[in-house]
Amino acid sequence: MAIGERTAMQTSTRTLYDYWNAIRGSRSAPDRKDIDPTRIREALANTFILEFDEAEKFSFRLAGSHLCTSYCRELKGRSFNDLWHERDRDAMDTLIRAVTEDHAVALVTFQGTTALHTKVSFETILMPLRHNGSTHTRLLGAMTALEEPYWLGVQPILEQRITGLRLIWPDDVAMEETVREVATNVGNDGGYMSAASPMPIPATLYGRSARRYAHLAVIDGGRSK
Repeated sequence: MAIGERTAMQTSTRTLYDYWNAIRGSRSAPDRKDIDPTRIREALANTFILEFDEAEKFSFRLAGSHLCTSYCRELKGRSFNDLWHERDRDAMDTLIRAVTEDHAVALVTFQGTTALHTKVSFETILMPLRHNGSTHTRLLGAMTALEEPYWLGVQPILEQRITGLRLIWPDDVAMEETVREVATNVGNDGGYMSAASPMPIPATLYGRSARRYAHLAVIDGGRSK
């Protein structure tokens, strides 16, 4: 995803984001007990909740039926981090820290590949969620296929590679002004380049200062600290 590009969220992503934003009020994140599944019926099948597990990774605590169907297996209890190609795991860990520690919203696009090398693109969103007063152990999210080929649900997704990242700071004045594009480096094979071989990232992007998240740069735009 190129810096400066503005891409509309998928319907289920937008539904969940708007609901999350409404129930949090003036807080940086809503509490787990605030969520009423009946209020997000149209997005529920694509919705998931992650929890920080004993291996110090995030695993699926809950996963919607459409999401499980895409992977042809029950996802509850399975590692979220391990879904990603090994070259993308550092990037995903960095995004998760931005969500849990800085209370950003992460919007990710990725390409899933099956054993038969068929491919499908997805969009996923990660939002902070409070549990026992902390935002470090729970995440609310949704994952939606951008198209639904006939084989989806029959051929399981076995590998996924990040194709685009962005961070959203919900407390800015308007959402269109809050999107912080995360600088992503796409290699010749169409994959996301790992932190081991990053391209230089400038200190300013489009005239705006940029913060560093390890190998990622996030465009700042006036969010109060």
